[in-house]
Amino acid sequence: MIDFSFTENQLAVRDMAREVARKIIIPDIAEFDRAQKINPTLYPALAEANLLGFCIPEKYGGLGTDYISLGLASEELEYADTSARVILSVHIGLFSLPVLTWASEEQKQKYLVPAAKGEKIATFGLTEPAAGTDAVGIQTTAVKSGDQYIMNGEKMWISLADVADYFLAFAWTDLDKKKKRDHTGLSAFIVEKGWEGVSTATIHGKLGVRAGNTGSIAFQDVKVPAENLVFKEGAGFKIAMFCLDQGRYTVAAGSCGLIKACRDACVKYSKERQTFGVNIEQHQLVKQMIANMEAGYEYSTYLWMKAGWLKNQSLRSTKATSLAKWIACREAETAAANAVQVHGAYGFSDEYPVERYYRNAKGSSIYEGTREIHTLMQADYALGLRQDRPLDRDLPEVEQ
Repeated sequence: MIDFSFTENQLAVRDMAREVARKIIIPDIAEFDRAQKINPTLYPALAEANLLGFCIPEKYGGLGTDYISLGLASEELEYADTSARVILSVHIGLFSLPVLTWASEEQKQKYLVPAAKGEKIATFGLTEPAAGTDAVGIQTTAVKSGDQYIMNGEKMWISLADVADYFLAFAWTDLDKKKKRDHTGLSAFIVEKGWEGVSTATIHGKLGVRAGNTGSIAFQDVKVPAENLVFKEGAGFKIAMFCLDQGRYTVAAGSCGLIKACRDACVKYSKERQTFGVNIEQHQLVKQMIANMEAGYEYSTYLWMKAGWLKNQSLRSTKATSLAKWIACREAETAAANAVQVHGAYGFSDEYPVERYYRNAKGSSIYEGTREIHTLMQADYALGLRQDRPLDRDLPEVEQ
């Protein structure tokens, strides 16, 4: 039975994330969004608050918290700005949790510990210029040569690409299977930014998430030690799908923070703005839009909490996480559009934050699986055309 009450530990984590959001992010976010730069104090603040080690056991330098705590922190950070939640998504959901689950003990000691402590920043490299949702369409290769792999290729639209120290990168190790689009030829590697042949660049001119770093990673004859292969050759596709389960979870929870930010902004504005002699909070259609934000927030929250509960029990959560991501992102996009509408002409300017919410909300319906792919996934589950099979690795148990 799912319990929707929060423990003292979960509330403490939520409050820590809220404090960082309200003190470090919100006061200057408009300035950094306009400048399209990262707040340089954000990473140190997250590390100092131990917010970069969610769900990672204390023996590996983590906070030792559960998945509901991770969801609550994701919501609080996105309430401030999507760029802050993205850090949790890629650093924890797409790197640390997969390394905890799939990597060797040696790899955990070398890469997971500094990541969980916030001493190093990590990210995930799957998407390429011509391959997003179509994961087997990637072109990066890693050819075995003695005790190392020679990696060549390019990753695109990678969050934290230009600031991360470590990348969980995916490449074809079986070129015959690459020709056949057989996903069992894909493998996963931990790559360090400082290695020869690794270069990164920042993408400018994004519609949203401007206060966060998004970029590309190029691998040119990079010599990757064989011991940096994660799990085994051919396991890359399964690992990537596992990664996306965790990343999508944080996106779903974070989107609820954006919905709440839209609702709060509209409540505040509707009590201040007057038309036709009354505050606009008296207008029924304004009330309807705010009511829809409230409803969207509530049921989207229940969806990500269900997924978090499953994760806490080490149960498969692909279906629940996909549904939570799809619905929460849809509701966030709708809430942001209506928030601009409530603010009228002022919503069309950056004088109010809803303009930023509107731009940020669009990205979530694209990354971590487009809304279209999640729509098809849910249809296939309902039609019996899709089912979750056991993984080679179970999600590690967490403290609750």
